Amino acid sequence: MERIKQNIPLLSWIVAGGCMLLALVLLALRLLPGGLGTSAAIPTAIPIDFGESAGQAQSMPPFENQRSVSAVGRGAYPETIIPERSRVQTIEYRVEFGDSLFGIAESHDITPETLLWANEATLSDDPDSLEPGQILLVPPVNGVYYMWQAGDTLESVADDLDSSVEKILNFPGNNLDLVSPVIDPGTLVMVPDGVREFRSWVIPDPYSSGSGVSEAALGAGACPSSYSGAGGTGTFTCPTPIHELVGNDYWSGHLALDLASGEGVNVLAADGGVVVFAGWANGGYGYTVMLDHGNGYVTVYAHMSQVSVACGQQVGKGAAVGFGGSTGNSTGPHLHFEVRYLGGFINPWTVLP
Repeated sequence: MERIKQNIPLLSWIVAGGCMLLALVLLALRLLPGGLGTSAAIPTAIPIDFGESAGQAQSMPPFENQRSVSAVGRGAYPETIIPERSRVQTIEYRVEFGDSLFGIAESHDITPETLLWANEATLSDDPDSLEPGQILLVPPVNGVYYMWQAGDTLESVADDLDSSVEKILNFPGNNLDLVSPVIDPGTLVMVPDGVREFRSWVIPDPYSSGSGVSEAALGAGACPSSYSGAGGTGTFTCPTPIHELVGNDYWSGHLALDLASGEGVNVLAADGGVVVFAGWANGGYGYTVMLDHGNGYVTVYAHMSQVSVACGQQVGKGAAVGFGGSTGNSTGPHLHFEVRYLGGFINPWTVLP
């Protein structure tokens, strides 16, 4: 027993040494590829020291089977967004019942003048010659849609239509060679911002001191002589019970208002005066009445279905002169109402209440 006690320290050292040896063997096995039954799966995280104290660069192991923790998602948008581009080509429009030149122009974002000028062959510069079924050319921008004539030059056309050579050349819808432009006669060319004068289609004023108007030139409603009578008050009332614009407004190519007036509705004298035109008028007016108010003012009421007054008749302010309709060049029931002063046209809005 005494001998065993003496050998305990030695045995302790032997056991400790064996444990250390076993630990070294296990560590070596773990470091060998495939050692100790380890799988080939890549660990999900491996600590790497990027600090200067690491002593040497350490390489990042491959991550073939590892997914990203976070990513930026991208959602699908089912509709294609097409940017709006200005139209450069002239299009066609079929006139429908109830259309007006003013309304068609407004819906296509151009001026009424531009639309009228582009359709000279169809409308002859007369906005009241609009009829259902007509095909109108609708330019893409404001200006004159001009048919090139033999002998025309860019300079002469630009000068005549108050535009510029650069505007004609640079408008993409004209498809012109900027270096050597050649335009054949009969070609329709857009002259951006161009303007020209209108051809006049109106009934002349027959003043009470004048000689009246010519029946042969203006239609059966022309009165054969001049008349006199009590004048107007100098103030005006709306000639229709419906105070609403339904067609063309007053502008340089349409010197009147198109006011709402149902078929058969009374048309009223805007002020007192004498009838100097009563009946059918040529030029697209249809059944028409003209009143001379004796103070420089003359009013015209057109497109009526029927006239209820006669030449030389004295009418009071607000009295019926006819009935609403759509005669002459008209696309629907309305009253074409003109106000003239000393032979010139004025905007009716300036005198109506």
